[in-house]
Amino acid sequence: MILYPEIRPFDTHRLKVDEIHELAIEESGVPHGIPVIVLHGGPGGVCLPLHRRFFNPEKYRIILFDQRGAGRSRPHGELKNNNSQTLVADIEKIRVHLGLEKVMLFGGSWGATLALLYAQAYPDNVIAMVLRGVFLARKKDMDWLYKEGANRFFPDAWENFLKPISENERHDLIAAYYRRLTGSDDLARRAAAKSWSGWEAECSTLRPNLNLIDEFTSSRRALSLARIESHFFMNDCFIEDNQILDNMESIQHIPGVIVHGRYDMVCSLEASHSLNGAWLKSELHVVRDAGHASTEPGIVDALVRATDNFAKQFGVAS
Repeated sequence: MILYPEIRPFDTHRLKVDEIHELAIEESGVPHGIPVIVLHGGPGGVCLPLHRRFFNPEKYRIILFDQRGAGRSRPHGELKNNNSQTLVADIEKIRVHLGLEKVMLFGGSWGATLALLYAQAYPDNVIAMVLRGVFLARKKDMDWLYKEGANRFFPDAWENFLKPISENERHDLIAAYYRRLTGSDDLARRAAAKSWSGWEAECSTLRPNLNLIDEFTSSRRALSLARIESHFFMNDCFIEDNQILDNMESIQHIPGVIVHGRYDMVCSLEASHSLNGAWLKSELHVVRDAGHASTEPGIVDALVRATDNFAKQFGVAS
């Protein structure tokens, strides 16, 4: 399977969700299609035109939005009132704003985390989920990328990641980067953001992808990704350590497809394997020749097959 052709939105919205934050929302596909909300990664990532292309545009009403502080949402890089609970509440506000009874959720990495948190908070509002490269936001998931795990496979990129941090701060890299990313020195903030985002990009694909690295390290995108990620990770993503797996009972009725690259170095396959074991109506598809990124051919194939199968299952609203 390959991606669907490029399409343009048929509508855009700006939704004020509190006294600070305003979300950028777009809709593409068909207004009467199966409503699917796409949840980008990060936190602090961005929705891209590419994300519209995982869905048959004649079957789906495709809803993309940039989460608080990210992409085209305003204010850019804002950390105040930005946590897991407010992001879950935002999804519900979008559902209500668009007049949707139930929605399908599609998310990768942090987007999968957010999909699961929303489904557990509003289990009656979700018809299905397609999740990729699952991140369960446990301490061991953060340690894998920022302490011990991925660094063994990418020692050269890890060496570059360590460079901005003094030796006596390297015992807690998240905290060290957070200090720089929230400090008053603009040059230090931007340098730290590029280094943080570059490390994640280097680990994201099975084969080196210079375009992806350039996208991640572009100044504006790097700053929101690094600031917001470090803010969330400093606060354990604002959830209990094993919260998602401990609360799977409420979503057992929701069908789901989990797609994970065998060689994912950003989010370990163990997370998706554990989630699948705790979720009776889920299917786990391990892509044998892929890493973390949604653009890898095997990942694309599995995700498009999943959305096509759900389109057949749920049909199109009349």
